[in-house]
Amino acid sequence: MLRFLASLMLLALVFGVAAPAAGTRLPLIESGVTVLGENLGGMTAVRARAKIKKAFERPVRFGFYQKTWRATPHQLGAHANIDRAVSNALDAERGERVTLDVWLQKRRLRKYVAHLDRLFSRPMENARLAGLVNLAPVITESRIGRKVKAPQMEANIERSLRTGDRRTIGIELKPVLPTVTEDDFHSIIVIRRGSNQLYLYDGSSLVRTFRVATGTAKYPTPLGQWSIVDMQRNPWWYPPPDSEWSKDLKPVPPGPGNPLGTRWMGLSAPAVGIHGTPDAKSIGYSASHGCIRMLISEADWLFEHVDHGTPVFIVAA
Repeated sequence: MLRFLASLMLLALVFGVAAPAAGTRLPLIESGVTVLGENLGGMTAVRARAKIKKAFERPVRFGFYQKTWRATPHQLGAHANIDRAVSNALDAERGERVTLDVWLQKRRLRKYVAHLDRLFSRPMENARLAGLVNLAPVITESRIGRKVKAPQMEANIERSLRTGDRRTIGIELKPVLPTVTEDDFHSIIVIRRGSNQLYLYDGSSLVRTFRVATGTAKYPTPLGQWSIVDMQRNPWWYPPPDSEWSKDLKPVPPGPGNPLGTRWMGLSAPAVGIHGTPDAKSIGYSASHGCIRMLISEADWLFEHVDHGTPVFIVAA
């Protein structure tokens, strides 16, 4: 009966029907009945509806360190069946907690959380080989990124909307780890063509220095940043194609007298590599046809401390 009378009153408000005549007693909600934590005891349907509406429409509060802001339930895609809650409150027993039916436009909620992600996420940064400073390799620092925990944020917002709990919701973030750090950089070679020196670094730390031979003025060792792309033990030597100086020469098998010594570390620069040489007297001079010659024992050692992909800088110094 109370539900029927409350429904009549709500219809009267909506369609402008006259209120009950003076002296007619309106149904009241039992003591201690709550919706969204609001005590509706002793209220009529009209007052209860206004109080529930006000409680539901309170903005949801967010915070991130010193920054705070608010968003309305409408902005978050939430709608509530307040009339049903009033009707259920009129029928509720003393002290009963009545649930407010709230439905959400999930698409709008996800859109708002995506907006938060754009505001507060930060991309991770991988360490990278930036080049040379003072002829030594420089590796940038990696940085941990962060990303909003979207499922958790959506759940927290939905809980606030359904329960009326408007305590500040903090932005929940998860770390995004870099895939490349400074520790991932190992062998790096710097060749100073002018002074015929090869420097081996482990990351940015100098490991060892070697005297080498580089190309003559007619066949200069190419400057630039290259990498090791081919590694061979006991290699064959083949005359470079289209080279005038080698047109009458034959391939040389592995063994004593091989122009490449016992190790070949080919670079991404065409037909250029780091290798041993049986001509130890050429070390320290610009004497090759473009390659970087080393003492055979030192080339053997270097071979064990580099790998495919090792960066090689060749500079004029």
